[in-house]
Amino acid sequence: MEAYNPQNAPEPDSWLELDEQERIALAEAWHRAAHVKLPNVTAHAVLHTVVENQIAMGLDPVVQAMHRLISEGLTRHDAIHAIGSVVAGHLYDVLSAGQKGNVDDSQARYLAAVERLTAKGWRKGGNSH
Repeated sequence: MEAYNPQNAPEPDSWLELDEQERIALAEAWHRAAHVKLPNVTAHAVLHTVVENQIAMGLDPVVQAMHRLISEGLTRHDAIHAIGSVVAGHLYDVLSAGQKGNVDDSQARYLAAVERLTAKGWRKGGNSH
């Protein structure tokens, strides 16, 4: 895989064969080439990579959320951002809980939040990049 475009799903096996840093670099390169202004292109690319990884691995709630968000009118790129906003919230919660958090409970909360995610709800609190 030589290029990434968030509007087109990468072929799962090709995506997962890449090293994590290569995936992040591809997402960064796309955003730089598209001249997307971001406070931190690497952090943004990491969130893209996490969402793409979950889709490529077939994590059902994330795959279903992607389909649902697109059917509700988001572009695939914005659907990645919507799911990525849930990932970011989850990471914040995990880091805030420190050693006190239960991994299984945390994962369940994340997946429940992904399942509740709607395009309308994301548009109210999200942004396009």
